[in-house]
Amino acid sequence: MSIRGLKKKQPKTFKVKIITVDAEMEFSCEMKWKGKDLFDLVCRALGLRETWFFGLQYTIKGICTWLKMDKKVLDQEIPKEDPISFHFLAKFYPEKVEEELLQEITQHLFFLQVKKQILDEEIYCSPEATVLLASYAVQAKYGDYDPNFHEPGFLAHDELLPKRVLRQYQLTAEMWEEKITAWYAEHRGIARDEAEMNYLKIAQDLEMYGVNYFPIAQNKNHTDLLLGVDAKGIHIYSINNRFSPSKSFEWSAIRNISYSEKELTIKPLDKKAEVFKFFSSQLKVNKLILQLCIGNHDLFMRRRKVDSIEIQQMKAQAREEKARKKMENQRLAREKQLREEAERAKEELERRLFQLEDEARQANEALLRSQEAAELLAEKAQIAEEEAKLLAQNAAEAEQERQRLEITALKTKEEKRLMEQKMREAELIAVKLVKESDRRAKEAEHLKHDLHEAREAERKAKQKLLDITRLNYPHMLKYPQYLPNDTRDANFDKGSIKLDLKDIDLKRLSFEIERERLDYLEKSRKFEDRLKELKSEIHALKLEEKQSGLYS
Repeated sequence: MSIRGLKKKQPKTFKVKIITVDAEMEFSCEMKWKGKDLFDLVCRALGLRETWFFGLQYTIKGICTWLKMDKKVLDQEIPKEDPISFHFLAKFYPEKVEEELLQEITQHLFFLQVKKQILDEEIYCSPEATVLLASYAVQAKYGDYDPNFHEPGFLAHDELLPKRVLRQYQLTAEMWEEKITAWYAEHRGIARDEAEMNYLKIAQDLEMYGVNYFPIAQNKNHTDLLLGVDAKGIHIYSINNRFSPSKSFEWSAIRNISYSEKELTIKPLDKKAEVFKFFSSQLKVNKLILQLCIGNHDLFMRRRKVDSIEIQQMKAQAREEKARKKMENQRLAREKQLREEAERAKEELERRLFQLEDEARQANEALLRSQEAAELLAEKAQIAEEEAKLLAQNAAEAEQERQRLEITALKTKEEKRLMEQKMREAELIAVKLVKESDRRAKEAEHLKHDLHEAREAERKAKQKLLDITRLNYPHMLKYPQYLPNDTRDANFDKGSIKLDLKDIDLKRLSFEIERERLDYLEKSRKFEDRLKELKSEIHALKLEEKQSGLYS
């Protein structure tokens, strides 16, 4: 057979791009493949066994549609592109994630999808719950918190919170990171799959978790309601409230769901109950609603039946895997603990070694300092000894000087005593001189008074003599040459004698007064000189006393 013949027999293929939440894959599909063939290929590539939760989604004319498993891929209304893009997503959600999600890959895919829906605000979550969920997401990505490795800013490039929450509070990125890190630090020891499961267990309690919403109307003209389909049943919501349904139909209470054109009918199991009819915008929407209702109802009934052999095997394997992982995690935790203890012991030994080296270095430095101090002390001792000798010499000289000063002080005291005695004597002499001077002054005044009286008496005597002469010898007074010589001489001699005696007494008295005054002045001058000498001697004694006080 030729090579050309072999080429002709090869089937024709088309390219498909499968987009998961965190990856993209490309496959070559045969033209005759059905949707299940492509879906199985993707599940095998992912290693996924819990295939009933997932589907391949594509968008056509603005409506998200799921690839049908029983029809050929190319026969369905898919986008005309090369390669054809499909999103591998969770189509149905479990009621209890911890019991139904058995494989780790299934948990991981659900975790990524639910996390994206929360960040894209398709599922509403309170700010407090978003911070807690973000901490589990960080634990799943980075493992245990290590302050030495996870420094501030390590979450700067991670999208962890919805934009609505960031806008709602006026907090910086650093403040949000601090809040998330505070929770993240408490998740120490939680493995990645456990952190993702904790994330899903919190998310499954949110009101909008796992609900597919479709706009509907109770009549053909108005779209004023929302129809939600989830794992528990069908719910009717008002257009502005997606949290609390105004009416719900559980899968166990629904007898039949059917559609005709744009009209969809829900018949309750209770035949007496009212049949609920509503209208959708397009026929494709009704088909999509019916498809989701059938799948969710099947899973609902399947959960309440005995598990199949395959499910039992998967659960057993999951339990074994969990036990193995638990033991592995425990072993890793023990090894990690031992490693941390060894590292701490090593750090402690290194710290102790460094401390001992530092202590040895300090001891060497202290030894050198002590040697230098000893040498310095020896020098100081020598200097101190010399100073002691010098001080002893100075002390001896000081003692001699002290003795000399004591002798001088004794002399000074004696001289002072003598001087004080002299001063007292001088003061007595001064008092006597003052008294004597007062007495002499009084005597001088008395003598002056006597002199004045004598002169007054002399004047009166002369006047009387002249008067007598004028009366007895009036003619003789005019001509004294005619008086008898004896008479004239006798009379005049008597007056002359009296006058001479009087003059002699006055002269003598004046001379004595002058002499006594001069004697008094001389004595006063000598006394002043003596007082000056005493003052100078007292001043000298005071200076010597001050100097002796300083020496002492």
